[in-house]
Amino acid sequence: MRQRQSRPVLDKLQGYLMDIQTEVLPKSPEGRAVRYTLKNWTALNRYCEDGDLEIDNNRTERSIRGVAVGRHNWIFFGSDQGGHTAAVLRSFVASCQRVEVDPNAWFKDALTRIATYPISRLAELLPHNRKLAQA
Repeated sequence: MRQRQSRPVLDKLQGYLMDIQTEVLPKSPEGRAVRYTLKNWTALNRYCEDGDLEIDNNRTERSIRGVAVGRHNWIFFGSDQGGHTAAVLRSFVASCQRVEVDPNAWFKDALTRIATYPISRLAELLPHNRKLAQA
């Protein structure tokens, strides 16, 4: 279906970009956009060849948005230890989100159980194992 419906549209777009490439100023925003698109044409078209590939990367962009938005805040932790703690907590939150476990519920549950939990079974408290236990 992608070959039948998307390929003709992409071929037409490529022809248009090739035609206007000589008409736009190379350093103008339009010229840079045309050059960038043509330079990455193979990658742009790869989804037509492999049905397992997503047409866009919205999911990836959404997953890194929290880090990108807060990146200027990450440098103000007061100490290296504060930065390390924030990195560990962010890792746990990302792990919870990946397996669709509510981070607040997981933190509350893990923190109330960890003191009496056998050290040899601590891995059972990790978010991905909790998801398995709930299923």
